[in-house]
Amino acid sequence: MIKIATAQIDVIPGNIRENWKQIEKEIQRAREKGAHMLVLPEMCLTGYLIGDLWDQNAFLRECEAYNKKIAAASRDITILWGSCAIDWEKTNDDGRPRKYNAAFAAAGGHFLIPENGRHPFVIKTLLPNYRCFDDRRYFTSLRQEALEEGLSLEEALTPFLLPAGSETIRTGVLLCEDSWDENYSLSPMSILAKKDISLFLNLSASPFTLGKNEKRHRMLGDALSKLHIPMIYVNQRGLQNNGKTCYTFDGMTAAYDKEGTLIAEARPYEEPRCLFLFHRDSGNLMSEKPMAPFQGRMLLPALRYGVRKFLSAIHVGKVVIGVSGGIDSAVNAALYRSVLPKDHLLLVNTPTRFNSEMTKDLARKLADHLESPYLTIPIGSFIDETARALEGLPVGKEKIHLTGFMKENMQARDRSSRILSALSAAFGGIFTCNANKTEMTVGYGTLYGDLAGALAATADLWKYQIYELGRALNEWYGQEVIPKGIFTVKPSAELSENQDVTKGLGDPLIYEYHDYLLKSFVEPWQRNTPEDILAWYREGTLEEHLGCSVKVKDLFPTHAAFIQDLERWWNLFAGFAVAKRIQAPPLIAISRRPYGYDLRESQAGPYYTDRYLEMKEEMLKVVKGS
Repeated sequence: MIKIATAQIDVIPGNIRENWKQIEKEIQRAREKGAHMLVLPEMCLTGYLIGDLWDQNAFLRECEAYNKKIAAASRDITILWGSCAIDWEKTNDDGRPRKYNAAFAAAGGHFLIPENGRHPFVIKTLLPNYRCFDDRRYFTSLRQEALEEGLSLEEALTPFLLPAGSETIRTGVLLCEDSWDENYSLSPMSILAKKDISLFLNLSASPFTLGKNEKRHRMLGDALSKLHIPMIYVNQRGLQNNGKTCYTFDGMTAAYDKEGTLIAEARPYEEPRCLFLFHRDSGNLMSEKPMAPFQGRMLLPALRYGVRKFLSAIHVGKVVIGVSGGIDSAVNAALYRSVLPKDHLLLVNTPTRFNSEMTKDLARKLADHLESPYLTIPIGSFIDETARALEGLPVGKEKIHLTGFMKENMQARDRSSRILSALSAAFGGIFTCNANKTEMTVGYGTLYGDLAGALAATADLWKYQIYELGRALNEWYGQEVIPKGIFTVKPSAELSENQDVTKGLGDPLIYEYHDYLLKSFVEPWQRNTPEDILAWYREGTLEEHLGCSVKVKDLFPTHAAFIQDLERWWNLFAGFAVAKRIQAPPLIAISRRPYGYDLRESQAGPYYTDRYLEMKEEMLKVVKGS
């Protein structure tokens, strides 16, 4: 029986030295377990999402040196790991030294060469160029390498013969995307399966998003059931970013038998290492200890892990949160408190005359339940003083006049840019942005006000998911830390009389409908536009396509009212909201398409297709004619 150890190390992006220290410890642990082989994830030395660090030759030389350190450590154990390989004699298409996203193997202190291979490593075949992935910007694929060498991919893609004690395993080594081949014209798994391999080993750097693990299980299970070859999947843990968008890596190392059944899976963000037993002749694969496939919910674990790792990465241990008595700030407060000591979280309520006693009371109850320090700092006098100083100032022949809307934004900016920023500096920490994805989509937030902060932890959650997270947090705490009233109060910025929650007034968004409308603009693989929305509305299938439970025609009495609402939010989404998103803080990715690097936007302005304008004209004519 062959013992295969895996280590889903907590990769620190861009820090080769610290990652090597982790790897060195895992090699020793694998030896102590009597493992014949240690399998590590894709890009475990460098990290995966590290931007243009790949353009630094000094960084590449450092990577090469540490690849050699890993190989030298393989004196009595086989090690398989993902890293960057460099060919200094060739260039990528950009003229820089040629780089490969590669898998290395070493045994007896030396690099191993794949069967009939030209390099001491396996090159990634499929380079993803969508969502957060940009492999083609930096790396050369095996497909391109084979084309240059005059080889077919069948010739270029060969097994790795890996020593395992007294035995040798013919393995098909795959790098992440090489198994996500459903939209490609070729399948690396199918090619390798024809070469008498006994086991697939997939080395991954796969960021978490909701639903992704379930899709991977379905996809791999289906493929393996046809190929009749077992697989071990090893993924990274950690938090990495593409600037604006922070991605958690959940690990969740898994094993599939030769019928494609998921037989073992590590818990998300936990279990740094696993041990598997493989019988080469029978093809039987099992985990040494029971590892039942994970069945829990991922939303809260992903966000708790992401927040904790983000604070650690920026070396901050204290946080200031403005709490209003509403659901968004309450959820953020409970989320941060779940990873911080109670006295490292400062909650601040900054009321004006527009804030109700009800929401002020809810904010205080929240602080009491979280057992964190709480301040009340009324800001009405600040706003009035600023307004008096500006009102009536001469500008040429005109005089400055502040409208009610301007004063609303002044409140938001005073709260964040003035009060919270000063308190966070004095407290020795950061302050947060409590935005949700619905607000970010239409720019329903004040630039340099409530859109300010070091991290927008919940900005990839639609409003309905904010409530879901709030309930999950109360469940996690085992008590109602977020008071019941916060779940039932009308969502409102409370910046004017028109947003009085005691009268049932508040946000202009109808979240039960607009969450799903706005989501359709952003997250589907084939993103929707007003043309699609209006066509579905006209044929009576809009609710079905959006997945919302409300009846749209109950919300809008006429075609004109529906169209007016649609265009209002589309104009905001594609208009000034883009500029606000560009300037907003980084967020933690949860969805299939978060803002930031994943959804690449241009400030091009809203656009309506000819077909949309034709349908709109026809529908409004019918109304006028009747």
